Amino acid sequence: MNGTSDSRLARFPVTFFTMIMGLSGFTLSLAKAEDALALPDTASKLALVATTILFVMVTGVYALKALRHWEAVRAEWADPVRVAFFPAFSISLLLLATAFHPISAALSEVIWLIGAVLQLILTVGVVSSWIGARAFQHGHLTPAWFVPVVGNVIAPIGGVTLGYVEFSWFLYAIGLMFWIVLLAIVINRLIFHDPIPERLQPTLVVLIAPPAIGFLGWVSLNEGLDPFARILLNVGYFFCLIVAVQLPALSRLQFSMTFWALSFPLAAITTASLCFAQLSGSELHNTLGFGLLGVLAVVLGWLLMRTAQAILQGEVF
Repeated sequence: MNGTSDSRLARFPVTFFTMIMGLSGFTLSLAKAEDALALPDTASKLALVATTILFVMVTGVYALKALRHWEAVRAEWADPVRVAFFPAFSISLLLLATAFHPISAALSEVIWLIGAVLQLILTVGVVSSWIGARAFQHGHLTPAWFVPVVGNVIAPIGGVTLGYVEFSWFLYAIGLMFWIVLLAIVINRLIFHDPIPERLQPTLVVLIAPPAIGFLGWVSLNEGLDPFARILLNVGYFFCLIVAVQLPALSRLQFSMTFWALSFPLAAITTASLCFAQLSGSELHNTLGFGLLGVLAVVLGWLLMRTAQAILQGEVF
């Protein structure tokens, strides 16, 4: 490995795992859409294969970075913004486990258990870093801090089907509690303090993810709709409207890997809409879900194209 390649490896960001989160979420959205239309699961399986290959590649590169540049990994963990992205790895495992279940329940269970245990460990680690000896400034706080929380409320989507009901409740309770706490803190930061730096403004879209995924986790745990499930879904729609108002400003920003923050929340609200339509028979939500799926496909196509360009030009390093 030459000096330039090794230097780029040292700067390979942990935020790359948000790309896997987005593509995994898209895979689950496709599967839900195929189920709604009674279509073969060809498209979702192809998406799963592509996502799995990318996951292995990103994991391999980051593992190599950890072996060759451990201090760089420690620096990312010590960074008050980037530390929140480490659980994107375990979240990706939980999503992939759910996507693999129709193909192999045994493989799904292994992946889910690894992801769930690792998610708990990373959640404890991240929260411990938040309440440790170092002091955070208000500028360190962004909606990206929701990422460790989102992973916990994802757990029941695959965990209940696999029979890990109580462990799923445990993780879901952690995620729900911290979502409520962090939501108040993040809203306070957005209203009363300086604007989020431009490079991190795409993380505003993360606001959509906790209630949308919370809805999917809740209906998995309760096996159906109830008033609280409806509250979660509609809170997710409200944050979609808030984000939609910000889109013109976001479209003028220079591309960075934080733009992948758009993908998973959009996939979450898409899947939640299709799930609600399936459970309630709502044609409105069915139409909304398929509309969001089209938007998600366009957004992912753009993100993949811009990421490829940024890698070739060395911008992400």
